[in-house]
Amino acid sequence: MVQLRIAYTFIGLSIVTGCSEPPRPPPPRISAAEYSAEHSEWRQDRRDNLVTPPSGPVLWIGLWELPQGATELGSDPALAIVLPDQDAPPLSGVLHREGQEVRLEPAPGAAFRIREGAAIVGPIALAHDRSEDPVELMLGSLGMRVHSERGSDRLWLRVWDEDSPERQSFELPEAFPLDPEWRVVARFDRYDEPRVLAVRDVLSGQIEYQVPGELIFERDGAEHRLLAIASEESTSFFVMLWDETARTQTYQAGRYLRVPFADADGWTVIDFNRTYNAPCAFTAHSVCGLPPPENHLALAVTAGEKRPSAH
Repeated sequence: MVQLRIAYTFIGLSIVTGCSEPPRPPPPRISAAEYSAEHSEWRQDRRDNLVTPPSGPVLWIGLWELPQGATELGSDPALAIVLPDQDAPPLSGVLHREGQEVRLEPAPGAAFRIREGAAIVGPIALAHDRSEDPVELMLGSLGMRVHSERGSDRLWLRVWDEDSPERQSFELPEAFPLDPEWRVVARFDRYDEPRVLAVRDVLSGQIEYQVPGELIFERDGAEHRLLAIASEESTSFFVMLWDETARTQTYQAGRYLRVPFADADGWTVIDFNRTYNAPCAFTAHSVCGLPPPENHLALAVTAGEKRPSAH
């Protein structure tokens, strides 16, 4: 993913002590041509990621929650998990869930294999996609793996089609015109201790995130705040937001955004031109977190991706 280079220029700014806020630095300097080129590259990377397995949601064709015990999968329409018959035998195998552990027992004749690896000839443990070494399976052109969400004991089987024609034909949704005015300086207000944020998801469940603080920025003479999500493994802040454009122009459930970590003085830049749609804007087979009420902005962010035409 392309990262916008940030280099602040502080000219004639004195250090402010006490409880008053430090002076707000100017936005990072970047030429219009360089900014446009970097943004175009970011858009191309975004398009490619949406159609690259296994994480490209445009390719996802199924999501089934896994109960405890045995769950059969295959092309037989009577099964709990029904797969396309051009790739799957009527009974392809059985998934056994015990607690948070899932094991696949392939049916005789089912040509399961490790993605980009060896054929599976017997039962195999399936580490989920938030583990250190997730297992990805292939059955014909179908890819699959066990999906988990933060702070939840729910598990799903996610399936995608690596031969989907959309790998070539997919186009990104329309975006607002690139506008440098939507690159705003923000101050990171760090909490004494990270907080746990439980947000609703599109499947009527909850996902838990860690929030180390808030991003504070000004727009149209008013101050706005956004909860910033980051774990110990994160390389940037993750923000889920909803704004007034969701009523008519952008995805109704809200949009996502990545923001560089703040510098040593607590400043960063929010580039709303890189606001993007959540996976659930492209597929019903997702478990998207919804923006918390604290991140509902009382302004129209006329920047970033608009809603896909199908929505």
